[in-house]
Amino acid sequence: MRHFAISKKIRQLPLAQRGMPVDQNLPLTERERQIILVLSEGITNKEIGRRLGLTEGTVKVHLHRIYRKLGIANRTALAVLAHTGTG
Repeated sequence: MRHFAISKKIRQLPLAQRGMPVDQNLPLTERERQIILVLSEGITNKEIGRRLGLTEGTVKVHLHRIYRKLGIANRTALAVLAHTGTG
């Protein structure tokens, strides 16, 4: 049940309050935004999956899509982007 509470809370926040860049035109899905938010806590793919009700493999697929969409190479760059987003 915990992942439902997190998802609902995340959906209610504008991107700028989620630690994401203000640019509303980011080509990210809501699930990708959820993954970025949880990843920014510094946890493993397995734990991200547990929190969001996904398999570790599905998390990896989402992460690779996120990297490609944002033009970044790894989770470190993604975490930095999430923490330095303006807002």
